[in-house]
Formats: sequence, structure tokens, C-alpha cells
Amino acid sequence: IRFLLSINKLSQHVQNTRHYFAPGIRPQHTASSPAHGDDVYQQPLVKTEIPGPKTKQLSDRTSSMQNTGALAFFCDFERSKANYLVDGDENIILDCFQQISSMPLGYNNKELLDLCKTPAFQSTVLNRPALGIFPGTDFPQLIQDTLLKVAPPGLNQAVTMACGSCANENAYKVVFMWYMKNQRGEELPLPDDEAFTTCMKNQIPGSPKLSILSFDGAFHGRTLGTLSTTHSKPIHKLDIPAFDWPIAPFPKLKYPLEEHESENTKEEARCLAAVEELITEWSKRAPVAGIVVEPIQAEGGDNHASDDFFRKLREIALKHNVAFVVDEVQTGVAITGKWWAHEHWGLETPPDIVTFAKKMFIGACIHQLVLHNSQGYRIYNTWMGDPSKLLFLEKTIDIINSRDLVSAAETTGDYLIKSLKDLEKAQPGLLSSSRGRGMFTATNVRDPGARDKVVKHMLSQGVLVGACGTESIRFRPSLLFTPTHVDIAMDRLNQGLNSVK
Repeated sequence: IRFLLSINKLSQHVQNTRHYFAPGIRPQHTASSPAHGDDVYQQPLVKTEIPGPKTKQLSDRTSSMQNTGALAFFCDFERSKANYLVDGDENIILDCFQQISSMPLGYNNKELLDLCKTPAFQSTVLNRPALGIFPGTDFPQLIQDTLLKVAPPGLNQAVTMACGSCANENAYKVVFMWYMKNQRGEELPLPDDEAFTTCMKNQIPGSPKLSILSFDGAFHGRTLGTLSTTHSKPIHKLDIPAFDWPIAPFPKLKYPLEEHESENTKEEARCLAAVEELITEWSKRAPVAGIVVEPIQAEGGDNHASDDFFRKLREIALKHNVAFVVDEVQTGVAITGKWWAHEHWGLETPPDIVTFAKKMFIGACIHQLVLHNSQGYRIYNTWMGDPSKLLFLEKTIDIINSRDLVSAAETTGDYLIKSLKDLEKAQPGLLSSSRGRGMFTATNVRDPGARDKVVKHMLSQGVLVGACGTESIRFRPSLLFTPTHVDIAMDRLNQGLNSVK
């Protein structure tokens, strides 16, 4: 009887983990290979529909207390491990989205769990300080061993914050203060200056008419200032007052890139010319103090531009004495095959400011010394982030370096993009424009409706991916993602495409 029960259990496992690859496509790695890294689970295992009955029950309960319109499903984080997320209904899901690109080492990393048991970590969590006034004695060394350890060359001033929106919001403030300091020739006017009284009434000259130039399709946050530079989805901006700031076109590249080189070069030249025109035009109404740009427009649809485009954009900023802000909230921390995505550009002059959050655990902007201001309270809030997150980051940097996960992201990313392009050939008319850098990748499905159905079908088969733009599927895995996981994801993606034929 025990033998028959074991055979039956094995049969059920095989049914739950069967692969269906597209004709002509064979996995280079299989789920039975040893390349599972830190995973305790070797395959997705779906027991119920997703969202399942427990999630629906919890959702109903939660909806009486807050809006649940964006809720996907409830998670059992204690049982989740590395690349696998377990939901409230015990479904084991291969997570290629990782809390919206926020988990560099996946779930329940042992070294990070051990860190949580240390007295130093527990004291930092319990006694969360107001960092701007009462930082701990270890804070300077923590900054040195974390943010400055991985900072881009030339950037040595760090301002910690709670999240990516806060990081960008305060980066804009740094830019405006720097710009006005240059205009006055000094950091602050005299106390009896008209600026001190007019700023209290939101009037010039104390509240100057300045602007930040951003790009169509960009996403930089949902706070009021950053929302004025966010242009990815109307639902984010509807009914919210916004600054009237310039918006430049972002290149719309055609794929495959090698077949559209001339057209893409012209498109990028058009966008760069528009940036210069806007800077000149706005000098008469609200001078552009800074340009903010993502290395890859994430929420807007994983939109790319060439390294040459960004080099020329940096040159425009220098030419017009405009601050150059690079938003690495999603692209930072090794996922592109370098610690910072902008490292791929080969800039002669580094950005003025780089902002980040998500996989860095803490939000922050890091900038050049020339943008530093010495007056207290100008960039400030009660907590200014959380030093316990710096302890997580310190350990994470050590793990990434000791395991060479930056190179691993590049290797697995190459395999992921190749697999997507192979699937394009096997599913003509359904899949197109596969693109990416490292594991920061995306592909387009035939139309928005089909894309949404494919994403839903993949989840029903135990693989979680993200949607962005109008028709793109995006991959944001942890740095522990391997070609084995790519094979599983491609199998489920192929099944999803077959479901919408």
C-alpha cells in the first residue's frame, strides 16, 4: 500500500511539473538539474486557482478597511524561499517579479535572517532614530560601508530616505537649491531679503519659477513633485494638481535593433533635439534646472535607448548647466549586469545625482559635492530612512560580491533574452520586441488584451511576471535566478501564448 501511495504521489508531482516547450525549442537546463541555487522548491506547484479561496476571503475582509483594487493575492512569506513565493492558499509560485523588482536575494535569505537575530540589528529596529538629528554612533561607518561603497565615481554625498519617490522628490529639491545658489552666487540670501517673506506665500522670488525636464513614458514616483515627472499611466495622475513642467519625447525604438539601426538613430536624434529646444523655450517661463531620466523606462513599458543617446543627453545637460539626475530605483543593484545600469553608457562625466531604493533596501539620492548644501532642515524629515535597512544592504553587498552575482545576472540575462527571442521565432505574430539588459528584460505580446490573458495564464500555472506599458511582459527576478528558472518561465510563457492563439 505504501508503495502504491508513493507511486501515486510521484505521478501527481509529474503532472504538476510537466513541461510543454514550443516546437523546435528544447530546454538547455531542466528542473531536475542541480542549478536551483538557494531554492528549497524545485518547481511551481498550483493547488487552487489564483487568487484562491483564502485570498478572496482575506480580500473581502480587507476591503472593508481599505482599497484593494490593486491587490493580486495574499502571501505566506514565512514559507516563501529564494525564487519561490508561496501564496495564502499554499500555491508555490516561481516569482519572476520579486515584489516589483525589490528583492535582490529573494525570500528568507539565511544570512539576512541570521542578521535579524543580532543585538545590533534588533536595537536599530526597536530604537528607530530620527536620523537627521539623533543618528547612532555607527551611522557614519554604515554609510561608508554601504552607500559610498557602491556609489558611482565622483558621487560622495548621500541623503537617505524611505522610498524611491522620496529619493526623487528630494533630489529635485537638491537640484533647485543648487540652481538658485548658482544664480545668487551664494547659498542663502540675507535674512532680510524679499525671498524670505515671499516663499512663505508661495510667490517669487522666494518660490522661483523653475522646472524639471522629464520624458514621456517616465515613472519617477507618486508624490506631488515626482508625479509631475511621471507620465506612464493616466490613473496615477488623474485629479491631482501638477507642476507645468516640460516633457520631452523618449525614443521609440524599433526591433530587432540590428534591422532598424538607421531609423533608430534618427529617432534618438529627434528626441535629443527636442530636449534642447525645450530647455531654450522654457528659459523664458520656468528655467529647466534639471533633467531626470531612467536608464530603462520600467513602468512605461521597458523602453530602451542606446548608450550613445544617454551620453549625448549628458552632454546637453553640461552644455546648458542643467543638473543630470539618473533614476536607478528599478535598474540599480546588479540586475543589468553592472551595479548601476548607467555604467553601461561609458560617461566621461558622471551624473550629478543618482537616486535609488527597492533592491537597495533604503531610498536615497547620492550626488556630487558641488550640489551639497550646508543648511540644516532643508532636506529633512523625521526618520530620513531606516538604518536597519543599511544593515541589510551591508550584508547584501557582501553576498553579491562573494558570489559574483553581478556576472551571474549578465550570464543568466543573456540566456533569458536568447530564450525570449527563440520563443518569438516559434510564436510569430504573438511575441515580439524582446529586449533587455542583464535580467532586466521584457517582451511584447500581440495586443493589450492578449498580454493580460498571457500574464494571468502564467500565474495560473505557477509563474508570476509583471505587466508594463500597454502590451509588455517584464521580468524582474532576484539575483539568484538561474537558467533553470528561465526554462520554467519560458515553458509557462509558451503555454500562455498558446492559450490566446
